[in-house]
Amino acid sequence: MKNLKRALAGIAAVTALVGTFAVSGSAASADEASHKVKPTVVLVHGAFADASSWTDVTKKLQRRGYQVVAPANPLRGVASDAAYIKSVLQSIDGPIVLVGHSYGGVLISKAAQDDPDVKALVYIAAFIPDAGESAGELSKGAKLGPDTTNAVAYPGGTDLYIKPSAFRDVFAADVPAAQAAVMAASQRPIDASALGAKFEGAGAWHTIPSWALVASQDNAIPASAERFMAQRAHAKTVEVKASHAVSVSRPDAVADIVLDAAKSVR
Repeated sequence: MKNLKRALAGIAAVTALVGTFAVSGSAASADEASHKVKPTVVLVHGAFADASSWTDVTKKLQRRGYQVVAPANPLRGVASDAAYIKSVLQSIDGPIVLVGHSYGGVLISKAAQDDPDVKALVYIAAFIPDAGESAGELSKGAKLGPDTTNAVAYPGGTDLYIKPSAFRDVFAADVPAAQAAVMAASQRPIDASALGAKFEGAGAWHTIPSWALVASQDNAIPASAERFMAQRAHAKTVEVKASHAVSVSRPDAVADIVLDAAKSVR
């Protein structure tokens, strides 16, 4: 009888131990699955800016546990810039929320074509182009133009800069003057050909869920154009009273719409 009791006790102990491992393993699997679902956020800056324009947005997203990548956009031309952004996407494992500001919207629309890992597109005061359209055409009526830019030749092309005297009005009207002056001094130029290049193929927004933030006081891209493009893309849209530099002046609003897109990823 004693031997039988010992055998039964041993079986119970083993069963309990296996059960503990099973529960623990299930919890670990659930945690792992939850972790895997959380997408990487890729932030693509536009012309006359650099990755530092995403600094406060990045901090807010990282505090929420998101991995963030903010690559240096070459600003040399749509085809080559989009190929560069695509190479960044290919280096990332798992789902991606792809965010573009201004000209960056052109690039995410191209780079995400046929990429199954890009689960959401977010346009921040950005171009949302379709076949045959150019950034220059879509921004007609804006203050950004020949009168507010300087053209500087370099070996192989021509760079465009916003004139320092016009930078705040055109790009960052709601940013403190001292900060806007620093942004003007450190602006990244764009090759003029990039703004005139015709978009090839259908924009990725045709097949990928999209979000859009319209900056109602934008002087670089008319707010009316932003609204039209967002509506055409059937994007989930919010409108914010802000300048073109909305990621600098209203990082909270930008982070919120990116988080909304990120939470949709399952």
